[in-house]
Amino acid sequence: MEQPPRANWDNRDHAPVAPNDRAAMLIDASAGWRLSVAPMMDWTDRHCRYFHRLLTRRTRLYTEMVTTGALLHGDVARHLDFDAVEHPLALQLGGSEPADLAACARLGEQWGYDEINLNCGCPSERVRRGAFGACLMAEPELVADCVRAMRNAVSLPVTVKHRIGIDRIESYDFVRDFVGTVASRGGCEVFIVHARNAWLQGISPKQNRELPPLRHDTVRRLRADFPELAFVLNGGVTSNEQIAGQLREFEGVMVGRAAYHDPFALAEWDVRFLGAEVRASAERDGVEDRYVAYMERMAAGGEPWSHASRHMLGLRNATPGARRWRQVWSDHRLHGRSPREVSALARAAAASAPVGDAAEVA
Repeated sequence: MEQPPRANWDNRDHAPVAPNDRAAMLIDASAGWRLSVAPMMDWTDRHCRYFHRLLTRRTRLYTEMVTTGALLHGDVARHLDFDAVEHPLALQLGGSEPADLAACARLGEQWGYDEINLNCGCPSERVRRGAFGACLMAEPELVADCVRAMRNAVSLPVTVKHRIGIDRIESYDFVRDFVGTVASRGGCEVFIVHARNAWLQGISPKQNRELPPLRHDTVRRLRADFPELAFVLNGGVTSNEQIAGQLREFEGVMVGRAAYHDPFALAEWDVRFLGAEVRASAERDGVEDRYVAYMERMAAGGEPWSHASRHMLGLRNATPGARRWRQVWSDHRLHGRSPREVSALARAAAASAPVGDAAEVA
């Protein structure tokens, strides 16, 4: 199987954290898990990640979940290819067979990823049918075997993303024993915790992000009980002020839908939270210009630029003319034009919005 060369580390802002080096991970916050954008199915593809990298250079990014079957029996390049600017970048895997996960982790390392993450949190029916995702929390010994197999296969950090419980199991002992088993038997040192249960029956994945109650206190208890481990909080963090508060308590914070829907908030992260002296981008126009150039390259290579444009529709949220700007970019009748032309039309539409019209600031 053809494999790409390892990425050129000299072109990155930060080299990846050495595995099993907690001290380095916690001290060099910008190279660790201090701030990240969550893996989101159908959203955090390579185009989305490129867009986010225009806003923040230091935030850790994650792929969508990629199943072991897709990698072992499908188009590896389609699933694993990415632009070097996306580093630091983690590959999230979905699976439950230790040998298969080890093989896929090796592929991730060969393609230049900085971390391998195991999905133990997705509640969707399709994932449940594959016997992985959140239902794996009921089998901590199996998860430990999976993590150990991946750690033995690669030199990268292997992390686990999970919920605090499944169905109506709200016992702290359940998640404590899960973490303890995966850490002691599997060697996992970094746990990314979505602070809600996963209800596996009767509700949709979207409802699973909203209906099960948030319990940040449970993650605080885990951190107190396992001081030798690193805990990244996920779930219910929707503003930069909340990020600042949670970073006083946890090694890291992972933001999901809020980062996608209000992407310009990411432009503050490098300076405010990650030790940078300057922002990756100071204004929305500059971000749009650079993403338009990216879409122009896509179109020149034969890929429809609309595959990428959908990810930036929140760029001008809460600015005058935002709604009209989004309408232009979303107009399928314009997909035959160049991104540069559509950008000019969108900005003109935004500029024509009535001054002071609250409906145009959305």
